[in-house]
Amino acid sequence: MNIKVAIQGIKGSFHEEAAYKYFGDKIETVECESFKKMCELLKQGKVDYIVMAIENSIAGSLLPNYNLLRDYRFPIVGEAYLHIKLHLMALPDVSIQDIKYVESHPIALQQCNDYLEENPQFKVTEAEDTAASAKKVSELQLRDTAAIAPQLAAKLYGLEILERRIETNKKNYTRFLILSSKPEERGKVNKASISFQTGNGVGSLSTVLQCFAEQNINLSKIQSMPVLGKRNEYDFYVDVEWKDQADYDAAIRRVLKYTSNFNIMGEYVKNDKV
Repeated sequence: MNIKVAIQGIKGSFHEEAAYKYFGDKIETVECESFKKMCELLKQGKVDYIVMAIENSIAGSLLPNYNLLRDYRFPIVGEAYLHIKLHLMALPDVSIQDIKYVESHPIALQQCNDYLEENPQFKVTEAEDTAASAKKVSELQLRDTAAIAPQLAAKLYGLEILERRIETNKKNYTRFLILSSKPEERGKVNKASISFQTGNGVGSLSTVLQCFAEQNINLSKIQSMPVLGKRNEYDFYVDVEWKDQADYDAAIRRVLKYTSNFNIMGEYVKNDKV
């Protein structure tokens, strides 16, 4: 029986590409129109995992998804990094001279802004999803329209790539979290995602961070989010990495003394290869 993995968007999207990268292609991906819908399916036991984008090297953190992590409290069991490559694609036998319209997700269009400015003959249209644009071109047999989407979408919907790598920034990466409904035994782990609150006193956060530094724990990410309904209070989300498990364990024992609402959201294997 195949593993069921919920993805945001439709088949051929970057979320599906990230799911295949992490799990391999012997999985069943379940399309979801929103990140919240993914969480609901996992909560209901209708999928085994969800793949959730959490940050992009250009756009930064996806802040609403931190709220979902807080609300649903699913364990983080892994991560995947994806190199975001965008291509212009159209129906077979359609040439670039035939194209009048270009369609894609607003962020993808923004990331291809230089290319689109160099080709003012294209009328640009925003769509709900990169892969959905490719699917629309295929299903409606639009010979005057091209989509900007991942290579997986071209393969899935029978389109041909007219122009490769049209994104402006060639070093654009998205980090995805792998969430499960229950913790998993992962063997030797070397990365964790943690959340906590500190007092408002001078140096409160600095004291916590110093605990990690003194135990040789690398802080690879820090994100703050306001605590709902409380002025000047924040949840801090941090990712830490270590080489020696004993150092990590000691750091956690120390940090507990200086924090409240401390939560280990997941301990997993660092997986930042792209």
